[in-house]
Amino acid sequence: MTTGEGTVRLRPPRNRPDRGAVGWWRAQWLLLTAAPVAVLGILGAFIAPARLWLWTPAAVLAVLGLSCAVLFPLWWFRTHRWEVTDEAVYVRTGVLLREWRIAPMSRIQTVDTVRGPLEQLFGLATVTVTTASAKGAVRIEGLAHDTAADLAERLTRITQDTPGDAT
Repeated sequence: MTTGEGTVRLRPPRNRPDRGAVGWWRAQWLLLTAAPVAVLGILGAFIAPARLWLWTPAAVLAVLGLSCAVLFPLWWFRTHRWEVTDEAVYVRTGVLLREWRIAPMSRIQTVDTVRGPLEQLFGLATVTVTTASAKGAVRIEGLAHDTAADLAERLTRITQDTPGDAT
């Protein structure tokens, strides 16, 4: 967006992740928390003298993990944004440390769609836009599978029509 003086002002990208991303992010938190809680719980069950020292951190970790699984995905859903125009791909991520990534169409080298097992369970996909940037690829996570497929097709079409060699 250009103002009267010729300066460019960023506005938040228009699109949010799919609502199913909240469940996907929650499942990731719960799986990440469940493994150490299970290990501590099982060890506490078999090592009676250390039971208190194993079950206490397991309980604390379980409460923290559950709290994070409830709160963080909602917060991420409110802050993560993405948008694709004929000129660039815009992605804003982060909660405390906000990151804006802008990939001009002329710099895009590849467009990939990835669906991990957990993403498939939630009907989601991630679109990865690889550019000639040292910062690395731009990732748009938490998209509905159909939206991701359409986006990958659109990006491929736009980049083919954009002059430049993506270097």
